[in-house]
Amino acid sequence: MVLSLSVTRKNVYFCTIGMKKKRILIANKFYYPRGGDCVVAMNLERLLKEKGHEVAVFAMGYSENVDTGWNGYYASQVDMTGGISKKVHAFMRIMGLGDIKSSFNKILDDFKPNIVHLHNIHSYLSPILAKLAKRRGCRVVWTLHDYKLVCPSYACLLDGKPCEKCIGRGKMHVLKNRCLKGSLAASAMAYIEALKWNRNVLEHYTDAFICPSQFMASKMKKDGFSPEKLHVVCNHIDPTKIELFNSLNLERENYYAYVGRLSFEKGVETLLDVASKLPYTLKIAGDGPLREKLEEQYKNLSNIQFLGHQNAQQVAQLLSKARFSVVPSEWYENNPLSVIESLCAGTPVVGARIGGITELINDGNGIIFTSGNRQELITALDRSFSIEWNRYNIKKTSCRRFSPDEHLKFISTIYRL
Repeated sequence: MVLSLSVTRKNVYFCTIGMKKKRILIANKFYYPRGGDCVVAMNLERLLKEKGHEVAVFAMGYSENVDTGWNGYYASQVDMTGGISKKVHAFMRIMGLGDIKSSFNKILDDFKPNIVHLHNIHSYLSPILAKLAKRRGCRVVWTLHDYKLVCPSYACLLDGKPCEKCIGRGKMHVLKNRCLKGSLAASAMAYIEALKWNRNVLEHYTDAFICPSQFMASKMKKDGFSPEKLHVVCNHIDPTKIELFNSLNLERENYYAYVGRLSFEKGVETLLDVASKLPYTLKIAGDGPLREKLEEQYKNLSNIQFLGHQNAQQVAQLLSKARFSVVPSEWYENNPLSVIESLCAGTPVVGARIGGITELINDGNGIIFTSGNRQELITALDRSFSIEWNRYNIKKTSCRRFSPDEHLKFISTIYRL
């Protein structure tokens, strides 16, 4: 069944009130604040430890990983862009061959987890982790941060547009359309990986899939995954972020903000085209492949400001002073932290009607527009500047809705604590 956020607190409370302390192993391919998957995994580690559980971490060895005390167990680093020997090593990793087995078996031997919670493990680690853990009698839970299980190229995009050709229809389209980096070799590798780790295999070794959005769950069901194994649990906000937002008592300034990656699927080119025609100030925080091009293109416009990468304190201040934020994505966003963090800052969101974004935004905390539609975006931006938002209520409601404790109630039910 799908476990949604509508489950009553009373029901979940009785599931967790007598929960026993467990040994939980969290696996993610990187383990530093690289992206949303890393942030969610690291937040969960801290949350579980605070509740008294023993927690270990497994990742790929990488120089920027934080020290978890378990780094010595990590799988060796693989390089998807190196020479032939490195590519062979990477392909073996994808297939679950090589040192990945010995590395993961070692931590299973020494830590003896009750629960193995997988996050983003494809390519740099491997779904072999689910198989090895299940054979040890562990309960295997997998949080889905992208669409890799239904789309071999992760993003459900073809020529810059949403695509579902592989969902429920076999995975040959990734090869036919060279979906991965436009490369036949890379797409062939993704196709072989999809055949190796197909739905039947993944379901056999995984007890529960956590979908951060109903939208994600709908695509999993469309691909044939059992609804009984799908659980919808929204991401939660880092408690230190809540403390940070609560500590800031800043006057709102007359600008709106974009916080995120500067890449085509995020809709930033559409946003900047619109912003260049409007009188309002837009502040952009983030980095990515389009940054240099966009900065050059809009360098003469005083109402568009590129701030570059911003740390947590700077993002909190930016959001806390903005009139609203905008999330103009043109791909299937899952459960974007950019929306959650903005709402927890009491800052309404103008969001694209695509993926899981609409599940986070309602009439009281933002405005939805059709993804990629410039005229609707203009109208939404104009309206947002004219509305007297109840920022206190947005912040209060959102901090409760996306709180760590609320999140843990659902996780504990899935873990069967």
